[in-house]
Amino acid sequence: MKTILTIISFFLIFFNNSLLNAEIKVKAKTVILQDFLSGEILYEKEADINIYPASMTKIMTSIVAFDLLKNGEISLDEKFLISKKAWRLSNTKSSSMFIMVDDEVSVENLLRGIIIVSGNDACVALAEGISGSEEEFVILMNAKASEIGMQNTRFSNSHGLNMPPSANVSTVRDILIMSNYLIKHYPEYYSYFGEKEFSWDRTGGDPITQPNTNTLVTKDIGVDGIKTGFLTVEKYSLASSILRNGRRLLAVGSGFQSKRSRVDESKNVLTYGLTNFDTIEISKKNKKLLSLDTWLGIKENVDIYVKNDVYITVPKRKKNSISAYIEYNGPIPAPIKKDAKLGVLNVFINDKLFVQHDVFSMEKISKVNIFLRFIRSFNFFVWGDA
Repeated sequence: MKTILTIISFFLIFFNNSLLNAEIKVKAKTVILQDFLSGEILYEKEADINIYPASMTKIMTSIVAFDLLKNGEISLDEKFLISKKAWRLSNTKSSSMFIMVDDEVSVENLLRGIIIVSGNDACVALAEGISGSEEEFVILMNAKASEIGMQNTRFSNSHGLNMPPSANVSTVRDILIMSNYLIKHYPEYYSYFGEKEFSWDRTGGDPITQPNTNTLVTKDIGVDGIKTGFLTVEKYSLASSILRNGRRLLAVGSGFQSKRSRVDESKNVLTYGLTNFDTIEISKKNKKLLSLDTWLGIKENVDIYVKNDVYITVPKRKKNSISAYIEYNGPIPAPIKKDAKLGVLNVFINDKLFVQHDVFSMEKISKVNIFLRFIRSFNFFVWGDA
């Protein structure tokens, strides 16, 4: 047997724009930009300093509810009774969906009130409806944050409105982790974040329509979420995501000086990622990557796969310097078990190893019978061909 390097081809996902921005200027105190498919960080500025996430907190409030919806513990049409505590946050001094005390509001309306119009009152109502109290609900929030790897985050309330020292604490890197989790695990609910407005009929009050607090979703540039934030001590913040030509980028920033700069700088960061980088699909998980030669198997080839999607994101100027190989000892002797590790996928940039993934057999390959083994072995030793 010998080590064989098999070249594989790959698919380029790109944004067709010839203008490349060599630099990016961001005034916000902390920012991070990531390609969704590859997970590559394309830009960061002070991404691990503590921030007060303000209403970006509501991403986690929503995730906890989505988990319960998925498990069947609550339903979208289930209604929760509005308490005085929740109602007290229903005012024009802060973001609100203007719920009425003793009203019953559906889970779906509360979620849309949280996600689209950033209703602090809706957060408390949802938290109380799920856990009996906001304090108990916050335990679920922190448990989920820990589960998904938000190592520098601590929630003390469901809405993010509280000022220090009782304010929630996080980092833009942790908010990015949370945003990724939401989009990957709950695409069916993520569409709420891109709705341009929210209308609902209140019991005992006039119907209300309010716009999405994230005005980037109205700009028709491909932004489809996710959440704004504001706290006096933190200024303005935004987690945003853009989907264009099959490619998604996520950006999180905090410490923008105004609503306008929050929009403009976030747009500039996303545009920088689209125009300066390309994402390359190397392989999709659980899909045939290619076939490798076998030795004395009932099939002459075995199909292989990787267990995770493999994408890489590189500067446009480097996209022609990428190569990918399968390294394995071959031909591979039968019998071969299904899902057996057969080799390694190596991806190089400028001839330097960038990432590795194990490759596995997609099928079981049995040995040929003893007669065919003899014939093939004879042919191999005489003619060099099995």
